Amino acid sequence: MFNYIIWNPDLVALHLGPLSIRWYALCWMIGLMLAYFYVQKLYSDQKIPNEKFEPLFLYCFIGVLLGARLGHCIFYQPEDFLFSTKGWFEMFIPVKLFGEGVIDSISSGQWKFIGYEGLASHGGTLGLMIALLLYSRKIKMKLLFVIDAVAIATPVTACAIRLGNLMNSEIIGKPTDLPWAFVFERVDTLPRHPGQLYEAIAYALLAIIMYLVYKNTNISPSTTTVRTDFKTGKALNKESENNSLEISENAKKNSSSSVPSSFPNKLMGTGFYFGLCLLYIFTARIFIELTKENQEAFEEGMILNMGQLLSLPFVILGALAMWRGYKTGKK
Repeated sequence: MFNYIIWNPDLVALHLGPLSIRWYALCWMIGLMLAYFYVQKLYSDQKIPNEKFEPLFLYCFIGVLLGARLGHCIFYQPEDFLFSTKGWFEMFIPVKLFGEGVIDSISSGQWKFIGYEGLASHGGTLGLMIALLLYSRKIKMKLLFVIDAVAIATPVTACAIRLGNLMNSEIIGKPTDLPWAFVFERVDTLPRHPGQLYEAIAYALLAIIMYLVYKNTNISPSTTTVRTDFKTGKALNKESENNSLEISENAKKNSSSSVPSSFPNKLMGTGFYFGLCLLYIFTARIFIELTKENQEAFEEGMILNMGQLLSLPFVILGALAMWRGYKTGKK
């Protein structure tokens, strides 16, 4: 026991008068804030006006939160949320009801604010993809560019969220005698794999990989390359390129929200970064799940647990998107 890491931090990170901010919420906020500025920088690098960027955060926030919550309730605890009015209410409103029903609980004061206890990353990923589709249609930008930009920043947020899980002593690993095992005193006295930390480290490495790939695929202004239409992704010939540039220049004079006809990173807008993000994160998830305890009792006896099963489609989609993006970027 002496050699293991004893883990039982205070759940609250900051006390601001009557307001208490938990580590988990703080990690979420830090992760979203870092991703916000990261994507803003990517948009700036690709000469996209800030007016196009501003609505993105709201779409992402709602998509991730709603998708993650629904994913957890549907895939992990359907019996608690899908078969009663009270369950549906608790699915969307972050409270716990203790009365007979919704009206009875609220009118008698038998309820407690608990936050969203249960968010699934697979649902959050799907919710984010749907949100980005709606965003790209709303502002008339190429979908693959939007998801590539967000994918580059995603590992930063994912890393922060897993550190939040670590501070909460949740999603714990299986018992082990490895010297870096954690004893999660909030759970029991057994030394366990810090599965949350494994994932956080994996996502931090992906963030570095993403940055290096992005940096090394930027096109020098002096490099001759095929320019692509920003909205469609199709190659422009010399005449259409000149026309596009002329239109772009005129648009700049008439509007500050004009969209450039091309972008200076040859893999942006191909889906390559999106594919790399999905392939890496969910492949890592499949293997790291081997060190983690099952979240729900029904997963006992399954060859692959729910997290691994839900990861497989994202791995396949990621591999296909990465392969297609690489081929497109080489042209």
